[in-house]
Amino acid sequence: MVLLAAAVCTKAGKAIVSRQFVEMTRTRIEGLLAAFPKLMNTGKQHTFVETESVRYVYQPMEKLYMVLITTKNSNILEDLETLRLFSRVIPEYCRALEENEISEHCFDLIFAFDEIVALGYRENVNLAQIRTFTEMDSHEEKVFRAVRETQEREAKAEMRRKAKELQQARRDAERLGKKAPGFGGFGSSAVSGGSTAAMITETIIETDKPKVAPAPARYIYLDGRPSGPSKALKLGAKGKEVDNFVDKLKSEGETIMSSNMGKRASEATKVHAPPINMESVHMKIEEKITLTCGRDGGLQNMELHGMIMLRISDDKFGRIRLHVENEDKRGVQLQTHPNVDKKLFTAESLIGLKNPEKSFPVNSDVGVLKWRLQTTEESFIPLTINCWPSESGSGCDVNIEYELQEDNLELNDVVITIPLPSGVGAPVIGEIDGEYRHDSRRNTLEWCLPVIDAKNKSGSLEFSIAGQPNDFFPVQVSFISKKNYCNIQVTKVTQVDGNSPVRFSTETTFLVDSS
Repeated sequence: MVLLAAAVCTKAGKAIVSRQFVEMTRTRIEGLLAAFPKLMNTGKQHTFVETESVRYVYQPMEKLYMVLITTKNSNILEDLETLRLFSRVIPEYCRALEENEISEHCFDLIFAFDEIVALGYRENVNLAQIRTFTEMDSHEEKVFRAVRETQEREAKAEMRRKAKELQQARRDAERLGKKAPGFGGFGSSAVSGGSTAAMITETIIETDKPKVAPAPARYIYLDGRPSGPSKALKLGAKGKEVDNFVDKLKSEGETIMSSNMGKRASEATKVHAPPINMESVHMKIEEKITLTCGRDGGLQNMELHGMIMLRISDDKFGRIRLHVENEDKRGVQLQTHPNVDKKLFTAESLIGLKNPEKSFPVNSDVGVLKWRLQTTEESFIPLTINCWPSESGSGCDVNIEYELQEDNLELNDVVITIPLPSGVGAPVIGEIDGEYRHDSRRNTLEWCLPVIDAKNKSGSLEFSIAGQPNDFFPVQVSFISKKNYCNIQVTKVTQVDGNSPVRFSTETTFLVDSS
């Protein structure tokens, strides 16, 4: 496979973003893309057209086209698989498949394209690896920035302290009728203390002003490896080479996006992921489960640990009591914190301190109640997995099914990981509910399901691959849920004095213990 270029263009052949993997001029790529709409056939989702010199492999995306330009002797099956990966990458960085959105994230797309293809040949990567590579950050850079910010804060505090001392010295001198102390320089007369203090104060004000970062260079066509900014490793500021490159782009008539547009994009990203609304009294209910089943069925061991963490951010709510509602019927073992009144909890299901006059710690997470469940009862399994590998003439046909046993649960980001034999290539997927990822480095197949609940409580996966039935065990499962397994909740929070209600927030997490 020799891939010449990958581009996103309009239906009229106008290029929005294009990445060339071999040496090719801008005029050449524009001419190829302009001729593309005149050659293609309509009515198909995945298709290709050929000319005397190149082949176009394309896929419609609403009002746009994802186009791969390859040589005529490339493998069409590999081209289609590569096209599918390119089409999946674009929605990862663009919220909408529109021309403005593609132009806004053109650099992100170019860096992702470079992870898929190198020098015209496909790299063995999947979507998760591309996301990891492009968003890689530096721990050393974070440490360096933290140390530098600390030093700057200390320097500013020292400058303010010196300024206050000088101002006080000037006031004392004026009160006693003396000349204010001054500081001499090389070949210059002394400067009065008041002027010095004013100079230091002005310096502090100038230092505190926020600096506006220059707008990054954004452009559409790139014949070499991109030199612009990215989300990848960034250990220094923009150099002179980048500045000269931006000036060259401006002189050629290219449009450079302003910092205001970058600011709007960053604000939109922040709105997309809203923070958790935490009240002055916040509780985090977390449960972690570990479960082991036999290959032929039967629960070998199931262990669940849960805890209620209390965090108070306002000291006026330090003396409170938590009303706990326990509707568990599975025989969970409860244990309170040593400083919690155990008799009060046993009699009235209230969590309060033994000494009512004391307060809970402020601005720290305190575990007030924890519970544990250990059992071999199969009816307690929240999610069952059945794996049926059967030998065939060419290897193994594997059928995997899942079924949710607890209808009140909603499992998110479920990943079922199946080990694969090494050195046999990728599995051939038959039927699947959800999506899959094949990790050739770890020799695993990941079955990904965004949500499993009462409306989507069962599903199956079928694939074929060379190997033996023993090669597909053990199967591992991971998920996260916002509903806890043991139905233990905090229903009310009241003050110790007066029993008045207190507003509180709760964050619930139920996940697989990865430790």
